[in-house]
Amino acid sequence: MTALKMGALSLLVGGTAMIPLAYAQTTATIPVQQVTDMLHAVMEADRTVYTQKVVNRLQNEEKVITASEHFTDKKALPLPAQMFRFGAERVAEKNKTFSYSLLSLWPINNQNAPRTPAEKAGLEAVNKDKTKPFYQEETLGGKKFFTAVYADVAISPGCVSCHNEHVDSPRDDFKLNDVMGGVVIRVPL
Repeated sequence: MTALKMGALSLLVGGTAMIPLAYAQTTATIPVQQVTDMLHAVMEADRTVYTQKVVNRLQNEEKVITASEHFTDKKALPLPAQMFRFGAERVAEKNKTFSYSLLSLWPINNQNAPRTPAEKAGLEAVNKDKTKPFYQEETLGGKKFFTAVYADVAISPGCVSCHNEHVDSPRDDFKLNDVMGGVVIRVPL
């Protein structure tokens, strides 16, 4: 087993990549796949809460305020995908240990299209089976990464209508609970 040092983290590679966690006098390791699963669980929970408890409630149920990609100009709520991107950008400013993004095979904004073979394969895999995350190691810029892709599904009627009615959307036939894209989490090895 080989240990690779990265700042405060060291990942063990040889079979399963591990991330050590120090607890008082002991050190435990967590497989990198489990780490990405945990990160995704938090991201998915936050995204779901914002979508259902804020956007869907205020826009679709109570009709108090709308959500818009031009939220600043329109004095509206940011779209759930924008909130997700803002979080990813904030993490990137503070932490170079991992990255995440929301990508799609049918992006409204082309910057959200897959850029690597692993991203494309992952999006295709979760589109076929939204219950199974996709995991793959990839090398980018001479560095090895563990890349995980999780299905991003339409969890509210607002998701469906926004994507189906958007002028730049390459698809207009989404239904509730359809896979609309994927959350890509990348951890360096």
